[in-house]
Amino acid sequence: MNLRGLVSVSGKPGLYKVIGQNKSGFVLESLDEQKVKLVVNISTSKLASLEDITVFGENGDLKLIDIFEKIKASESVPDAKSDGKTLRAYFREVAPDHDEEKVYASDMKKILVWYSIIKELPLFDEEPAALPASAEAEESTEEK
Repeated sequence: MNLRGLVSVSGKPGLYKVIGQNKSGFVLESLDEQKVKLVVNISTSKLASLEDITVFGENGDLKLIDIFEKIKASESVPDAKSDGKTLRAYFREVAPDHDEEKVYASDMKKILVWYSIIKELPLFDEEPAALPASAEAEESTEEK
């Protein structure tokens, strides 16, 4: 699963793909059927890259991509409009280590909505983009 370039914009529903950058912000395209283009000013809007999003866990944060992989492997995915008890039971399966006091039903709904958006995209089955050579070199020196 390749989530590079996919972002969530605060105050805007759905997910967006970064398609460009200008002096004041980013040019985004919605991932829904309308393919609406949007220019977002970085000083007034918050962007969250799906690659960087984590969920509170009991023993450390859980990466969103790992939760998506477990949802992908699960047999049935509940509707995002399901009640909180159903969502909590499902999240105990796909993210058993999530912090039940800090992860709210609204968070679980948002994750399932995002999953339903990206599961139809070609990048859903792509391998994650490789790190640039300079980043790989930095990681290998940090491990020593």
